[in-house]
Amino acid sequence: MKHARRLVAGTLAAGALALSLTGCGDGADTTERLGPRTKATQETPGAPGASVSPPAPSPTGGAGGAGTASDEAYRKWGLKGPLEYAPKPAQKPEIPKAAPGKVPVVDRIPVPAGEKVVFLTFDDGAEKDPEFLKMAAELKLPISMFLTDSVASPDYGHFEKLRDNGSASTVNNHTLTHPNLRTLSYAAQKHEICGQQERLEKRFGHRPPFFRPPFGNYNDDTLRAASECGVSSLVLWRVSMQINNFQYAEGSALKPGDIILAHFRGPSELKGTTETQMTTRMLQRIQEQGYRIGRLEDYL
Repeated sequence: MKHARRLVAGTLAAGALALSLTGCGDGADTTERLGPRTKATQETPGAPGASVSPPAPSPTGGAGGAGTASDEAYRKWGLKGPLEYAPKPAQKPEIPKAAPGKVPVVDRIPVPAGEKVVFLTFDDGAEKDPEFLKMAAELKLPISMFLTDSVASPDYGHFEKLRDNGSASTVNNHTLTHPNLRTLSYAAQKHEICGQQERLEKRFGHRPPFFRPPFGNYNDDTLRAASECGVSSLVLWRVSMQINNFQYAEGSALKPGDIILAHFRGPSELKGTTETQMTTRMLQRIQEQGYRIGRLEDYL
């Protein structure tokens, strides 16, 4: 357990709290929670990332066995070249075990040295943009969705289309109402987590294996409740996508195995930027730093 806690020290330092937009807080920032050493790159449309290296060789097939994007797709969505996808590894990386009765906490996947792969996760479900559905399908983006019932449930069909578009995207748990779990009792936390497990299973036919606590806030009760609810891992992040650029929990560039946090957001929360524009910039930053995109579920 001590080892698992060390994994998230950069993002869960005491008193370090940055709230995201509607659905993940009331602030004007799009982050949920990052550590005290957070460093944001300058928010300039089209600005390159902090670190640039040559793109990795293209694998055969898409992430998780999904199909690859067409040659035309990347141009249509504002990219200079095709996205690179990491193939499913022969063996999943070893994740430190949690204490009995608790779930492990993961904020970066321990990929082999030199393997430049990152993972896309989108939270909440407030924005339901049909153009984003087209983008994700045409680019074959393997997205791990963490849905909050109170904002996603008015149109779960939107996220079902995203799941079923051939990219091997998945649906996971982000509570019923998006509370700060550390302020709740064990029973209340269990209601938030198990309640959403049950609703997602009923709606999508599958009990999600992963859970992400709102704002990145959790305690021992959260880890116990998540285990009781059938969760296998509590998933955090080290990098958050803003409107134009990344915000890092440490350093000023992506690192192998980084889990990237983004949100289902629209122009009203993104200062006029659309969800597809924000995602294009995120993908550009990934390409500029020479990373491939992996499917989280293939590694965790």
